[in-house]
Amino acid sequence: MDSFSSSPYNASGSKLSQEDIIDQVKTQLAQAYAEEFLETVRGKCFDKCITKPSSSLGGSESSCISRCVERYIEATGIIGRALFNQH
Repeated sequence: MDSFSSSPYNASGSKLSQEDIIDQVKTQLAQAYAEEFLETVRGKCFDKCITKPSSSLGGSESSCISRCVERYIEATGIIGRALFNQH
């Protein structure tokens, strides 16, 4: 029997409903998306804003990082709304 046809169970041994499984998958996807987003933003904003890595951020580097992250968040929101509003 493959893993797709067997009935999944939660930690207490109770059988999970299809809705519970869907909720778990949604949660896992959201977490994976957030991790990927943060890694992308961290890499791109670091490359753009940090010209001479040191033990602390300068004022202009800090401002650049803040603006960069804000732009990525805004762009992601715009793209998400555009994708989810299409029918």
